[in-house]
Amino acid sequence: MRQIARIVVALIFLAVTASAHHSAIQFDFANTKTVTGVVKKFRAINPHMQLVLHVKDEKGERDITYEGHSTNNMYRNGYRDNMIKVGDMITVSIAPLRDGSDGGYVTAAVTADGTRFGARSRAELAREQERAEGK
Repeated sequence: MRQIARIVVALIFLAVTASAHHSAIQFDFANTKTVTGVVKKFRAINPHMQLVLHVKDEKGERDITYEGHSTNNMYRNGYRDNMIKVGDMITVSIAPLRDGSDGGYVTAAVTADGTRFGARSRAELAREQERAEGK
């Protein structure tokens, strides 16, 4: 009987854990863009990195919240502790929200000192190729 109870508890835990993770369908990974701003909040945590940037652009001045890869994925793509600090001016590559509202999924970043980490999307690779070819 105890064994069955343990199995039931384990299955409930797995079901809750699996349902807690959300889909990335709301992000447009095919049309990445860059955003520059001042870091208001940064947390390299699991399951997703959290970033709030203070942005000034044609829409005005505001704070925008982004999410990104897990800490493990960020480390695999070059991130190291303390690369991003509150008050730093950084540029992030994002997959914007499909509905056009502020926010998105950070795929890469260039830190205040010019260090880059993260993945390059097909769109970014194509832009880099065009620049290299002088287009």
